[in-house]
Amino acid sequence: MNVLEHVRDVIQRQRLLAPGDRVVVGVSGGPDSLCLLHVLLRLSEPLGFELHVAHLHHGARGEAADADAASVADVARRWRVPLTVAELDVPGVARAHHLAFEEAARRARYAFLAHVAGEVDAGKVAVGHTGDDQAETVLMHFLRGAGPAGLRGMLPATPLAHYRLSKQIAEFPLPDVMPVLVRPLLETSRAEVERYCAEQGLEACFDRSNLDTTYFRNRLRHDLLPLLETYNPNVRRRLQHMARVVAADYALLERLRREAWQAVTRCVSEQAVVFDLAGWRAQPLSLQRALVRAAAYRLRPQLRDVGFEHVESAVRVAREGETGAQAVLPGGLMLAVGYAQVTIAGAGYAPPAEGPALEPGTERAVALPGTTPVGAGWRLEATYLEAWSPDEVRANAERWVAYLDAEALVESPVLRTRRPGDRFRPQGMGGHAPRLTDWMINAKLPRAWRDGVPLLVAGGEIVWVCGWRVSEVAAVSPQTRRVVRLAFGVVA
Repeated sequence: MNVLEHVRDVIQRQRLLAPGDRVVVGVSGGPDSLCLLHVLLRLSEPLGFELHVAHLHHGARGEAADADAASVADVARRWRVPLTVAELDVPGVARAHHLAFEEAARRARYAFLAHVAGEVDAGKVAVGHTGDDQAETVLMHFLRGAGPAGLRGMLPATPLAHYRLSKQIAEFPLPDVMPVLVRPLLETSRAEVERYCAEQGLEACFDRSNLDTTYFRNRLRHDLLPLLETYNPNVRRRLQHMARVVAADYALLERLRREAWQAVTRCVSEQAVVFDLAGWRAQPLSLQRALVRAAAYRLRPQLRDVGFEHVESAVRVAREGETGAQAVLPGGLMLAVGYAQVTIAGAGYAPPAEGPALEPGTERAVALPGTTPVGAGWRLEATYLEAWSPDEVRANAERWVAYLDAEALVESPVLRTRRPGDRFRPQGMGGHAPRLTDWMINAKLPRAWRDGVPLLVAGGEIVWVCGWRVSEVAAVSPQTRRVVRLAFGVVA
């Protein structure tokens, strides 16, 4: 295979680079990255893009790593490509953040490349991942139990913002606009890369750590894949093909997931994602899983993986659980089933009240007529109506407005929160007085709101559970002679 022409075809077919692009090329000094730089340099003039080399010294491997950095600097000088070199104590980063060295190095490397792209105003970052790297990645994800997002392997182009890099992992300030990571060699085998280097006389550095089978990827490369090739000599190519098929299927799933998100999401904030329960339950199982994962990543951007067991447990609870059922998700998140919603949020999250709320234990006299400050930017306006009609009262559809029989308010009305032993005679129950707590449960009033719901009380009787129900004893009837209109409003 002609590597140069093949990479040109991949770049144009996948639209990885365009005329006018400035591209940061991550170069370790090994054959893959050296081949990538050489090929891109030959294509830069005909395809109209510019190159900038970036090399990160990982603070490991001693003199060998120093030699790699010196070799990359020599190549950049001889090939007249601008260069940025930096050094980071990656083993120290791994210890500080309780990460495996491979993971710390990956995050540090991408943070460094993104930083350099920001410094030189580059919109693309190119790395030398080959088809063999893709096969190893897919197999590694399969063994770890990944879903379609993992089995699609590495993509030809991915916004680096999708990697959820943390500014704390590496001391490289990230740009406001993250570049796109491209992999022009993803359809080129490692053997073809090495052959290209030999043909072009490229002297690559050799990293002996690539032989260390204590690293998971190296065990796959040197032990497992050769074994699998005894069953299928083309197993690497088959894994690459599977990744491309799954990537296309996953793109369709993502489109459907975005549509479902728009359809069933009630509320999204930094603290919580709330789905409509009926709408979420109506989705296919695949989309239910995808929505749970998407909510977890939305709330905890630094999560690398939301595992199968967590997702399955949360989905089962959301599908079958009664009100109050909960499931644990990574990152300190919980899924909770409500009366009409599924909430994913941090443990202990209490949804804000939909309207005025009082601090538990609060009691304040109501001005009748007049204005009573409620707190949190709300007030209660009480007005005696000079004229009214039964139709006007029946037509009231405003939750925070109530029409009451004035006779029920003659004994110093107050606003307060609930107390032990409270009972309530809701309109329409023929005077039956259940415990207020039981009525709130049956009315599907969210548990987190119950202690703060304002209660209008007169003569020891709850005459209005504000925003929810009027009492039988205060309801306007044909015998009512005078009506009070009570309306909550926001303080101007």
